[in-house]
Amino acid sequence: MSKIALVTGAGSGIGKVSALALAADGWTVVLSGRRREALAETAALASTANVSVIPADVTDEAAVSALFAAIERDHGRLDLLFNNAGTFGPGKPLDEVTGEEWRATVDANLNGAFYCAREAIRLMKRQRPIGGRIINNGSISAQVPRPNGGTYATTKHAITGLTKSISLEGRAFDIACGQIDIGNAATDMTAGFGAGALQADGTRKQEPRMDVAHVAAAIVQMANLPLSANVQFMTIMATAMPYVGRG
Repeated sequence: MSKIALVTGAGSGIGKVSALALAADGWTVVLSGRRREALAETAALASTANVSVIPADVTDEAAVSALFAAIERDHGRLDLLFNNAGTFGPGKPLDEVTGEEWRATVDANLNGAFYCAREAIRLMKRQRPIGGRIINNGSISAQVPRPNGGTYATTKHAITGLTKSISLEGRAFDIACGQIDIGNAATDMTAGFGAGALQADGTRKQEPRMDVAHVAAAIVQMANLPLSANVQFMTIMATAMPYVGRG
């Protein structure tokens, strides 16, 4: 019997490639995101028919509740949540960030992840057999921020706290929670890095990127562990990118 996975932000980038990798691995995958057309494009690329589309904006608490209700109605359970949806936010110094920009980034990267995790935990507690896995998409920027990336770094640092809290509270219910911290995967979000990314010394330098398929393979590896084992934190990044020693 196929296991059920939900991937948020599945219409593009890491979410798209990871959802397709899970489907190819035999998972039944629910694709979610704000744009139905983008989700349909992802579904059309699947090599199997075990994908479905349920649009939802993760910043909308009611929409997230409806998403999980539909999953329970259609599939009866959820075995994996890849909490992936998010945004870079404004690329500007913190003193220039508006309240609206701050709230929008927190909504997308932190509140949305919380809403999805909360609903996943509720479902995983009541389904039989109980339990499941949550993988949160963090970032290496949580520990080593980029210049002008304070809103993004702050929300991703908070994701680490969320991951640890879910891991602790989930133990009694066979709910495993891990986090993948990704650096310079080749997606539209990092397209500008090849031309030059702002460095801590104020210069702009080209940065290597890695094939996003390696991220998807890591997600599949984490997802396929038995619930008695967990990758708590994984860092996967382009080998030659500036990270260790950044700043």
